[in-house]
Amino acid sequence: MSLAEALLEVARGDERAVLFTVLDGPQRGRKLLVRPERGEVLGDGPPGLAALVDDVRRSCVVEFDGVSVFADVYGRPPRLVVVGAVDTGEALCAGALALGWHTVCVDARARFATPERVPSAEEIVAAWPDEAFAKLALDRDTAVVVLTHDDKFDVPALAAALRSDAFYVGALGSRVAQANRRDRLLEAGLTLEEIARLHGPAGLDIGAESPAETAVSILAEALAVLSGRAGGPLRQSAQRIHADR
Repeated sequence: MSLAEALLEVARGDERAVLFTVLDGPQRGRKLLVRPERGEVLGDGPPGLAALVDDVRRSCVVEFDGVSVFADVYGRPPRLVVVGAVDTGEALCAGALALGWHTVCVDARARFATPERVPSAEEIVAAWPDEAFAKLALDRDTAVVVLTHDDKFDVPALAAALRSDAFYVGALGSRVAQANRRDRLLEAGLTLEEIARLHGPAGLDIGAESPAETAVSILAEALAVLSGRAGGPLRQSAQRIHADR
């Protein structure tokens, strides 16, 4: 298969792939297409670029052997999985849809896990979180937000999410509740390194109160993590305003 044919196939599907294009130096213009799900590499670009594919989450410029390379990322859009069919869950799903993300709501309570209660969830899974996550196969393009306030839901959900490849794991709750939750996670066998991945209380410090405001706060933090940004005020940042896509 030629590079052009493979690119056309990638563009029409939803598999993850990265097209690297050398921007300067003696190999300027050379390309390398990496399709990690197939273990396939095509093109005349430096073969060593394939080792970068797991570190590239969004299209961006990377440095390789002293030259700039544009990494164009193809694949499924990010996915938001909320645990808890509550008002904030609906607000999160509505906001994520506006970002172009796929939305999923998980709740073990079948009477709450309904399209009427969470209309912005494109997929609803009425199951215990660990069972639901096994079915959903959380991956590097998934953000998980736990909205419940009950250890029997929270601990299994967070344990499974923190041990997955999800790029963001957040949970609501006061700082006292977060400290207690971390103790429960330690008791459940998680390591300190795994627990350190937890964003709790979830969200950026914008003084959010309503479900909609809370959703803005959490989605902003998740987007910052996805983009590799700190999430602070732009006027205090030396980085480009717009993240490379």
